Amino acid sequence: MERQIHSMDEISDGKLYGLNDMVKADCQDCRGCSACCRGMGNTIQLDPFDICRMENGLGKVFEELLQESVELTAVQGVILPSIRMNGTEEKCSYLNAEGRCTIHPFRPGICRLFPLGRIYENGGFQYFLQTGECRMENRTKVKVRKWIDTGDLKRYEKYICDWHYFIKELQNQCMTGEEGHMKKVSMTVLQVFYLTPYDGNLDFYEQFYDRMNVCQRELAI
Repeated sequence: MERQIHSMDEISDGKLYGLNDMVKADCQDCRGCSACCRGMGNTIQLDPFDICRMENGLGKVFEELLQESVELTAVQGVILPSIRMNGTEEKCSYLNAEGRCTIHPFRPGICRLFPLGRIYENGGFQYFLQTGECRMENRTKVKVRKWIDTGDLKRYEKYICDWHYFIKELQNQCMTGEEGHMKKVSMTVLQVFYLTPYDGNLDFYEQFYDRMNVCQRELAI
């Protein structure tokens, strides 16, 4: 989820962090708390790597995820998938009766990051600690790279950055373009990055950048 803010002091401890920095984010396995898995609306947006991990972890294709746990939402003109919240409690589709995540080993990137966030500037990004978001008290310090819990972090960070600015460019096009172009953008993104399955035996990032080249050609970016 992207937010527009006037000052980092409004939402953070005022510091910016890198992968090797220590940050007070470790909620010690949450101890049964699942507040951040409820009432999140459509803010748990899913990027292509999230979907690839979920497809491999659950043994399902994107169409099946749409039927069970994922919904599509327009985000500044571009339709993107997000985790569906269910019931009167609006709880995550993957939260069990004990308040535990049933897809924790392959949970989405936003979930891995929380309560950290990213601030994008000058073609890159840094991490920050969100204040007033995680309800757990007495959190302990943990190295950012350990908290994110994702392999090959150098390539992952490059991918996250490239995906962010790619989507921003498409959103800018949609906000200033005609309705027909907006539909083409969304349909192309969904088909190229989400509906076409990823091969779990091949490198994800190579597949992603091949698809980005296809999408850029089709949308004349």
